[in-house]
Amino acid sequence: MQILVVGAGVIGLAAARAAALAGHDVVVAEAAGAIGTGISSRNSEVIHAGMYYATGSLRARLCTRGRRMLYAYCASHGVPHRKCGKLIVATDTAEAAKVESIHAQGLRNECEGLQLIEGAAARALEPALSCVGALLSAETGIIDAHAFMLALRGDLEDCGGMIAFGTRVEELSRVAGHWRVRFSGKESGTREVDAVVNAAGLGAQDLAHRTTGYPRERVPPLILCKGNYFTYAGRPVFSRLIYPVPVDGGIGIHVTLDMAGQMRFGPDVEWVEREDYAVDPARADAFYARIRSYWPSLPDNSLLPGYSGIRPKLSGPGAPAVDFMIEGPPQHGLPGLVNLFGIESPGLTSALSIADEVAAHLSA
Repeated sequence: MQILVVGAGVIGLAAARAAALAGHDVVVAEAAGAIGTGISSRNSEVIHAGMYYATGSLRARLCTRGRRMLYAYCASHGVPHRKCGKLIVATDTAEAAKVESIHAQGLRNECEGLQLIEGAAARALEPALSCVGALLSAETGIIDAHAFMLALRGDLEDCGGMIAFGTRVEELSRVAGHWRVRFSGKESGTREVDAVVNAAGLGAQDLAHRTTGYPRERVPPLILCKGNYFTYAGRPVFSRLIYPVPVDGGIGIHVTLDMAGQMRFGPDVEWVEREDYAVDPARADAFYARIRSYWPSLPDNSLLPGYSGIRPKLSGPGAPAVDFMIEGPPQHGLPGLVNLFGIESPGLTSALSIADEVAAHLSA
């Protein structure tokens, strides 16, 4: 088939690679001038184990499977990564009960390498910590997300696929058994393809609304949830990722490390009406308060505004989290079309398994 993938973030690239490996003729349309300029480049770069998500959900299933696939892919393609492990820490008895429930959920989700430990054992692993107990996740890691996307692009191009940068898809319409794509940009025009994968991230709902005949009731609301990060102006004091218990809208202001060894904190939860990636320095006050609950020795004036990202959530403040939505012909009734909505965390970890789900829809 001739397949168009809309969006050259990590999900679009993974889906395009899977389609090209299956022998299809694949083109990726990317409105920006480079790969991974949106959600894919504005996250914690964490390889998640999969213990947070509702059992049986797409998030739970695709995260655990995707994690195993991702570690194997990194090893075979030389993508920088490190299985550094993670501690989810409890600072009081109420939080200890929450950590125990996360452990139980992880076991239901068949997450390997989980262990509840006492506060003294946690401090033996990370002496700077202050906690009464923790959940150790040995399978959690970090990855160079851009290197991963470059590897996916390389696989795609090795199979004959290509990326059209500066190309915005304006409209999709079903004509005589094909999808007619109208696009603008460097070379505006139309093209007919057999199938379309909408991996446009924050623009996925907008593209669905511009798809002729697509049932409007199948397009979920897009709720923008900004996550801000602050970098630490000093040498890292932790060798593992450190997470507090989750909060409404996210999994808490946590300690993460990048492949260069820099330590940073985030993301927080800021519900916004539009895309805005500026980090307000005043938000540091809440960061200091939360971080000092598990690292009391955090020095004053040591946090610097870093970067931010926007989560494409499908539910708002106080509402239950909504699962990934992978909408193929069985859901919406239109042949050769797959829409991906609400692919936030753990989307990076799940990218390869999500690509398999998309490929299954395309081959059905």
